[in-house]
Amino acid sequence: MFMNNSSLNSLDWRVSSACEGGACIMVARHGDMVLLGNTDEPGGPVLSYTRSEWRDFLAGVKLGDFEGIA
Repeated sequence: MFMNNSSLNSLDWRVSSACEGGACIMVARHGDMVLLGNTDEPGGPVLSYTRSEWRDFLAGVKLGDFEGIA
């Protein structure tokens, strides 16, 4: 999905309250897609996922499927 910088800037980006001002993941919804970006590059590259993919990922996080990665 290609989005220009003005489209990215107008989204309601969310950042974890655990982020302490470093390079953090930011997340926004755009139509049927969930977008992920980096707070260090707010106009930079963005990854896009379907809402179903995002729900599956969050379920995996809650189940501990990704423990030990970070």
